Amino acid sequence: MIDASKLTEEFGSLVFSDKVMKQRLPKNIYKAVHKTIEMGSHLELDVANCVAAVMKEWAIENGATHFTHWFQPMTGLTAEKHDSFISPTDDGSVIMEFSGKELVKGEPDASSFPSGGLRATFEARGYTAWDPSSPAFIKDGSLYIPTAFCSYGGEALDKKTPLLRSMEALSREAVKMLHLLGYEDVKRVNTTIGSEQEYFLIDKDFYKKRKDLLFTGRTLIGAPATKGQEMEDHYFGVIKPKVSAYMHDLDEELWKLGIPAKTKHNEVAPSQHELAPVFETANIAVDHNQLTMEVMKKVADKHNYACLLHEKPFEGINGSGKHNNWSVCTDTGVNLLDPGKNPGENIPFLVFLVSVIAAVDDYAPILRLSVASAGNDHRLGANEAPPAIVSIFLGNELSEVLKGVEEGCTYQSQGKVQMAMGAQVLPHFTKDNTDRNRTSPFAFTGNKFEFRMPGSAVSVANANIVLNTAVAEELTRLYDKLAGYSKEELNTKLFEILKEEIVKHKRVLFNGNGYTDEWVEEAAKRGLPNLKSLPDAMPYWISDESVELFTKHNIFTKEEIQSRYDILLENYSKSIHIESLTMQEMVRKDLTEGLVAYQKDVTNEIIQKKSVISGAECLLENNIVKVLDESGSLMFKALDKLAADTKIAESMTQALETASFYQKTILSDMDELRKYADKAEALIPDKYLGYPTYGQMLFSLR
Repeated sequence: MIDASKLTEEFGSLVFSDKVMKQRLPKNIYKAVHKTIEMGSHLELDVANCVAAVMKEWAIENGATHFTHWFQPMTGLTAEKHDSFISPTDDGSVIMEFSGKELVKGEPDASSFPSGGLRATFEARGYTAWDPSSPAFIKDGSLYIPTAFCSYGGEALDKKTPLLRSMEALSREAVKMLHLLGYEDVKRVNTTIGSEQEYFLIDKDFYKKRKDLLFTGRTLIGAPATKGQEMEDHYFGVIKPKVSAYMHDLDEELWKLGIPAKTKHNEVAPSQHELAPVFETANIAVDHNQLTMEVMKKVADKHNYACLLHEKPFEGINGSGKHNNWSVCTDTGVNLLDPGKNPGENIPFLVFLVSVIAAVDDYAPILRLSVASAGNDHRLGANEAPPAIVSIFLGNELSEVLKGVEEGCTYQSQGKVQMAMGAQVLPHFTKDNTDRNRTSPFAFTGNKFEFRMPGSAVSVANANIVLNTAVAEELTRLYDKLAGYSKEELNTKLFEILKEEIVKHKRVLFNGNGYTDEWVEEAAKRGLPNLKSLPDAMPYWISDESVELFTKHNIFTKEEIQSRYDILLENYSKSIHIESLTMQEMVRKDLTEGLVAYQKDVTNEIIQKKSVISGAECLLENNIVKVLDESGSLMFKALDKLAADTKIAESMTQALETASFYQKTILSDMDELRKYADKAEALIPDKYLGYPTYGQMLFSLR
């Protein structure tokens, strides 16, 4: 346990941080590394050799015996291969070695990772390349080196590489724009992210008895508990002692790894919780979120819990998301999405605000696709998460600011409203200029946008790749419209062009309740897409508009775009296929065994009762047998249909057609089967079931 008084010393103690480098590296080497990190310049091999030697000594001092190039393949998970520092000598002993070449480049086989056709089956070799902007760290006795991953031909096979490219694209276009506006001291613009992570905790022993949770991450059958989240007593409620102990240990493990875990609380659903970190530079934040999910599961195991990160592990209660808080800041310390005291006169803020609005409107389909998965499709649009329609919430004040630009008048801020609580002992405070509209997919929340659509299990890299690139494109277009004007003309022309952009894109602005049917109808009138599933959104990914966007800014090649199209569709179909097979097995074996055993016992009870009591009607018992028999018959008809349709899906070859069949037919079959399975389960006492029920899993934590 970390001594609270030594927390500042322990934070990042397992990280080869800037502080450690400054202390240990020669000054000229430190400056070279710092330049690489700050400006994205190339790192020379002699510098890498020096860094590697110092990094090795530091790692060994902290108990590391191995090193690994830690990367993020297109599985959405992380990958690692560990090599020891030892190197044999001629006299039969070993020495500890680690070279600059080993630091900056690895050559894992990695041939079984998804490539979408970017590498041939016989091409085993791939490359990992050190990302010096994301610090190395020590975990489980190994030095972890964050890296990019590419094929033998140089194509990106991971999520880090296009994320770094998108960050550079946004920085490049933002700096050009700021220089045009007179802010010539800005050399770089960084995107920052704060990823709020929702998750469920359940008893590990229960988890092990659920095939659906083990194989798919979500429950495929299960009658609802008699109590769910309707009392709203779990949200921000008192944290149970054992859960609090888990959260405490989780914080300590994350802090040692330099992950700034800040906030923890109970979420809406029973056994659901949330952890939120402090903002970090985008690629570091993505690395840290991937690491957070790993550590969550590891610490949960020690506490005899299972940590569930699926977007919809339980039917009928809220699923889990991962809110992506996104902002842009200059290297001079200015948050470009901070409205300031007079947002109507804050030129950089208006330019970047309007560019974000235009980006979300123009590229809504691929922004929606960036968060699509078999798991997240169960959550979006389900009145527990943002709707599948992408819209932007600005709040009243910023809406008035844009209205002023549109109408050619300057918005005069009314100043901060003082809030009085009606009791003298309570302090007065100022009201924020925006609310946190939880029904909006993309909400402005003070000095950032909160993108609420990402699912809890996915990497947020995809969402930020699309968002960064789309905003970079809108800045490019805006710059091209303004670049030809003199300084004297610029201010007037700027507001004219901003007005044009607002008029063109204000259809995407919506401050109301995104859960209502009225909004769905209104959004359709505005021409906003409502893409309810991944197969619905996939054609937009390979559209001419999408290909032009990503190739223009060097985020993806056309081949890399196609590969991700193929991988997304394949993963989607495979996920639902596994769910179908798992559900069939659970119904045929686990549920049927309990149903038959209970039906047998009730039937025997009827026989015994009638033998003792002449003329006994046994109304209750007969009704139970009848309902179970009816449910069982309907259940097995639905089961047979699911099995037959799954066979059809297995024979299909066209990727989009297959994914659409899984979405429209197989999921529909599964819903139908679940209806009868859950009805039967609700009648069967727990002791007859070979798996734990919803009530046991959701309300067993102490």
